[in-house]
Amino acid sequence: MKISIGADHAGFSLKQKIKRMLEQAGMEVDDRGTESTEPVDYPDFARRVGEEVARGQANCGILVCGTGIGMAIAANKVPGVRAANVTTEREAILSRAHNDANILALGARLVEEPVALKIVDIWLHTQFEGGRHQCRIEKIAELEREEYRQETGNKR
Repeated sequence: MKISIGADHAGFSLKQKIKRMLEQAGMEVDDRGTESTEPVDYPDFARRVGEEVARGQANCGILVCGTGIGMAIAANKVPGVRAANVTTEREAILSRAHNDANILALGARLVEEPVALKIVDIWLHTQFEGGRHQCRIEKIAELEREEYRQETGNKR
């Protein structure tokens, strides 16, 4: 499994710990930055990870900023991304099982490190249930296609 990971300055330290945990578990990690605690703009990293996931170059993504909110908002602007800002183990399960989230967003200032690492583990090991939830995922994809058609004037 290949995981694309990114963070801003507020999430840098937690990103490094998540990365180490994933690598120790034998997962391939593509670190899309940042590389320090120097101030940066989170949308840049959300876009890098989001595009990599949407293009299928990574199986999923993990983003970390101060709250996880900005990262999730920015990543969800990339067509094909379903980013979930998660603060509890239950949200981790439901974001995968019901929403087929392909990017996990975490808030380093809101979620303690042990909880964040547990959330990552649960999120990565929870499967999408499909069934009644599949049609909802398809409706989300249709919303993206409609937006694209409106922006481009494309009738398809």
